[in-house]
Amino acid sequence: MSHVTTHVLDAALGRPAVGVAVALYDTDGALVADGATDDDGRVSDLGPDALPAGEYRIVFETGVYFAASGVDGFYPRVTIDFELTDATAHYHVPLLLSPFAYSTYRGS
Repeated sequence: MSHVTTHVLDAALGRPAVGVAVALYDTDGALVADGATDDDGRVSDLGPDALPAGEYRIVFETGVYFAASGVDGFYPRVTIDFELTDATAHYHVPLLLSPFAYSTYRGS
């Protein structure tokens, strides 16, 4: 399993957000991995099994997702910066999404 995983839930529709492009970057802005959410709204293979401690950024291309659904959204993308402090722990960074709001938390 990847060291970092994510999933996106379309909270307005109450279902997984399928096909959202996701990219993981390191502190220098270098691309670590990218992918798209599957039928369950998950990206379970987002980068290597181990990453060094440090700051990372996940970018979700939410504008493209909403446009494909025929919905006018407010956020063209959602960017989440987080710090990986334990090189042995798994980090799950979920996104709860609607056209005009979003929230996130450290998942398990």
